[in-house]
Amino acid sequence: MNNMIRVSVSEASRLFGVDQKTIRRALAKQEIKYVVVRGRYKINFESLLEWSQNRTTAKNKLAKNGIGQYVDKWKIKNRLYSPNPKLLEK
Repeated sequence: MNNMIRVSVSEASRLFGVDQKTIRRALAKQEIKYVVVRGRYKINFESLLEWSQNRTTAKNKLAKNGIGQYVDKWKIKNRLYSPNPKLLEK
């Protein structure tokens, strides 16, 4: 677990497009794994993602208001820079 990603409540709120109160409620109900570092919550990103995918409202907000709104912009449109499908099959 050396590659564990942890985010703060405010970062989780921005990434997932939900209010900080929603994240704090999930923390209080222990629906999300976290540790406390210097008096601040550090949320396990994997459990946060799992929590959001199990809640329809959070899942929809992730796509509309959170990081999901940028996915279309990340798609590679220039075939010169896109991976060769034949190489991906190997």
